[in-house]
Order: sequence, then structure tokens, then C-alpha cells
Amino acid sequence: MNDVLLRVAIIVGSTRPGRKGEAVARWVYEIAGSRGDAEFELGDIKDYDLPLLDEAVSPILSQYSNDHTKAWSAKVASFDAFVFATPEYNHATSGALKNAIDYLYNEWNNKAAGFVGYGDAGGTRAVEHLRLVMGELMLADVRAQVALSLYTDFENFCVFKPAPHHEKSVHDVLDQVIAWGGALRSLREQ
Repeated sequence: MNDVLLRVAIIVGSTRPGRKGEAVARWVYEIAGSRGDAEFELGDIKDYDLPLLDEAVSPILSQYSNDHTKAWSAKVASFDAFVFATPEYNHATSGALKNAIDYLYNEWNNKAAGFVGYGDAGGTRAVEHLRLVMGELMLADVRAQVALSLYTDFENFCVFKPAPHHEKSVHDVLDQVIAWGGALRSLREQ
């Protein structure tokens, strides 16, 4: 089983019209595509059209009643690790990403998570917010992160044009996510 490549999702963490997260996540995905040490898939929470949490039973029990939750659960469960492309809205991640995370519990356990933040402060406060959430979900968050500034990595605050040095940071995140995701494999197999 250890010869099987890890599956890593690169999650678009915003559903807002005019969002920048899709361009950011696609950029991470393109960089990841140059590697051969894992399978990468772009995942967009917008595709699941998750309303504000609408399951009557706690996700800890994995007793989902809604088709959108079942589809989201199956998708998240299929991955070993995640890289979240998160905006920073008011010193935190987007409400849509937090909602998507909160829909599930067991599907996140014993996996690894990395972050690519973007915002006026590089998304660092959104990432710090997510790190608190990851601990509760038993997701091992890695130290490396990418911090993209709306001032220097987006032309006129709109068109994504990351500085070249960020590519190394993406590889650092992926290196750590893959290492931790592999290390946690034995826990996921139990």
C-alpha cells in the first residue's frame, strides 16, 4: 500500500463572485503537476453548492441525509492530504470554506493540510484561523505556507501575477504535506 501515490486535493476556498481563489488554486495545481510524488486534483467547494450547514445530526456520526453532503463526504474521503487556497476576509477564512469544512468530521481525520493564503496581509490571519480548526479535525497542518499579497501578487488587485519566489514556497508546502500525509497513512488504514 505504501507504493500507492498519495492523493492531494487543492481546494478553492471561496465561492464569492469575482473570487481570486480559483486562479490561485489553479496556479498551485500547475506547479504540483510538475511533480511525480503524488496525485493532485483541483477541488472547488463551489461545485458542491453546500447551503449553510443543514445536516440535523453531528458530522462526527457520519449519518448524512442530504445528497450534497454525501457527495462532499465521498470526495473529501478520497484524499490523503489537502492544500487549501484561502482568502482572508476580516482576519479569518471565508465563511464558505469554514462551512464546507464543518459539514464533515471523520473524512478529515489523520490527514495532512497545507495552506496558500491571499489577502492584504498575505492571508496569514486566515491561515492562523484554519490552523485552529485543523487541530480539532485531527488534520496535521504543516509549517510551510504561501502568503500572497493583494498589493504585489495581483495586478490592480485583480489579475493574479505571483512573484516568482512563491513557486519555491508552494513546493515547500507540497513537500511537507506529502511527507505528513504519508506518515499518517498507517493511522488512516486502521
